[in-house]
Amino acid sequence: MRTFRILFFKELKSYFLSPFGWLICGFAALMQALSLSTTMKGFLDSPRSESLVFATFQAPTFWFYFLFLFPVLTMRLFSEESRAGTLEGLLTAPVKTWHVVLSKYFASYVTYLILWIPAFFHFKLFTIITNVPPPFSSGELVGVFSILALMGALFIAFGCLASCLTSSQIIAGVVCVGILFVHFLLGLITFFYGDQIDAAPFFSFISSREHLATFSRGLIDTRPIIYYLTTTSFTLFITHHLLDYRRWKP
Repeated sequence: MRTFRILFFKELKSYFLSPFGWLICGFAALMQALSLSTTMKGFLDSPRSESLVFATFQAPTFWFYFLFLFPVLTMRLFSEESRAGTLEGLLTAPVKTWHVVLSKYFASYVTYLILWIPAFFHFKLFTIITNVPPPFSSGELVGVFSILALMGALFIAFGCLASCLTSSQIIAGVVCVGILFVHFLLGLITFFYGDQIDAAPFFSFISSREHLATFSRGLIDTRPIIYYLTTTSFTLFITHHLLDYRRWKP
């Protein structure tokens, strides 16, 4: 665990000891504030029945910046070290492959979680500033941040896998975007075609859009939790074996 801890803090520092990490934090906070303020203006123009939390995280603005975060956070994890030639040195050191994979994964995942701290305080400040009861419940707030954490776990794993496949950050980012785009589109099949197709239950099961809608209403479903945790573990398992192959190939 000492080796893992050293590698983890090394990766985590690489985000916050350079302008790169702070630019990501600034961009995320700005887009979160823009998404919330746009939703609040929509409530002012035409009152709605759904809560502020639900409307904010169902807006198109949210998906635009949300899916953009993952390639930016992960595209350099393995590809940059591979390009610089330091990955080979790391793999030949007395360090286990899972130390390398998990340290990079958890460093990017912790950074991702930190990005949502401003959004949490945005909702908390609503009551303080307006001095009126918030148009959302605590259960909805807990639900939406829980599903964001679960979705982030899987999408960060996708990014790690993409970065492990190439030595180019640009290609790694494009591959990550492609995986996320395909995953998101598969979840929209039932939205476009309804329940008329035989595989509709499967597409509903993997739909991030439906998961976010359910949890942002304060409804906690164990099926998405199992789905995200198992798929994340499987993706990291593949990443581990790909990196292990590069480590031992002649």
